[in-house]
Amino acid sequence: METSYLFGVILAVLASLIIATNALVAVAVLFLIHKNNGIVSLCFTLNLAVADTLLGVATSGLVADQLASPTRPTQKTLCSLRMAFITASATASVLTVMLITFDRYLAIKQPLRYSQIMSGCVAGLCTASLWSVSYLIGFLPFVVPGFQQTTYQGPCTFFAVFHPLYVLTLSCAGFFPALLLFVFFYCAMFKVASMHSQQIRKMEQQAGGVARAYRPPRTPSEFKAIRTVAVLIGTFTLSWTPFLITGIVQAACQECHLYPVLERYLWLLGVGNSLFNPLFYAYWQKEVRQQVYQMFLGVKKGLASLLLFLSAKDGGTERPRESSCHIATISHPQLDG
Repeated sequence: METSYLFGVILAVLASLIIATNALVAVAVLFLIHKNNGIVSLCFTLNLAVADTLLGVATSGLVADQLASPTRPTQKTLCSLRMAFITASATASVLTVMLITFDRYLAIKQPLRYSQIMSGCVAGLCTASLWSVSYLIGFLPFVVPGFQQTTYQGPCTFFAVFHPLYVLTLSCAGFFPALLLFVFFYCAMFKVASMHSQQIRKMEQQAGGVARAYRPPRTPSEFKAIRTVAVLIGTFTLSWTPFLITGIVQAACQECHLYPVLERYLWLLGVGNSLFNPLFYAYWQKEVRQQVYQMFLGVKKGLASLLLFLSAKDGGTERPRESSCHIATISHPQLDG
C-alpha cells in the first residue's frame, strides 16, 4: 500500500510537470507561429507539445487509482481505455519526433526546394496521418483480443490489461524501425552538413579572408538542427529502450516476473520522455527560449502593474481616514475651551 501510494505521488508530480511544461512551450510556439506566418517546422514542434500534453493528461487519470484504496479497483474497460490513450499519445510523440527529424533532413538536403516540398497542405496531411496511425496503434488491443490480459486485478497498470505480446509487437514493428530511421536521418544530415562545412573552408582558403565576410548563414543552422535532432533521438532512446527490451524479455520468458520493474520504474522512465522534450526544446531552440523569456517578462510586468494598482487603491481608501482622525484631534481643544 505504501509503495502504491508513493508511486501515485511520483506519478502525480510527473504528470503535472509534463502538462505545465508542454503547455508553456505550446503557447510560446503559437506566438512564434503567429509572428512568422506559420512556419512548418514550428507547427511540428507545436504538435509534439500537444502530444506530450495529452500524454500528461492521460497519465493523470491513473493517479487516483494509485492513491485510492485497493479494495475499489478500476474497471477493466476503463483501465484499458486509459492505457490506450496513453499509448496513442506516446506513439504520437515518437512519430512527431520522427517527423521533425525528417523535416530537418529535408531542409538540409533540399534547401532550395524545401518550401515547395513541405508545404502547408503536406504538413497538415502528415500530421493527420500521424494521429490516425497513433490511435490505431494505441487501440490495437481492442482489435486484437490476444493483446489483452485474460484476467484483471487492480490497480490499473499497463500489463494488468495488456499482454506482453503487445509490447513485443510495438518493439519489432515500431520502435526498432523508428530507431533505425532516426540513425539514418541523423547520419545523412551530419554528412551533408560536413560537406557544406568543407566547401566553405575550401572557399576561405582560395579567397583568403574575403569569404568569411560572406559566409552563408545556413551552415550554423544546419549544425543546430543536427544537435536538436541528436538530443531528441538520445532522450527517446534512453527513455523507452529499457522498457521495451525488458518487455520483450517478459514476453519471451513467461516465468520471469519482471512486472514490478516494468510498471514501477521503466514505464515511468518512458513517460518521462514527454517531460524531457519541452525542456530540451526550451533550452536548445533559441527562438523558443526567447519567446518563453518574453512571456515571463510580460507576466512579471502584469503582476507588477496589478500590485501597483492594488497598492494605490488601498492608499486612496486609507487617506480619508487619516484626515478625519486629524480633524477630530484638532477640534477637541476647541470644544474644551
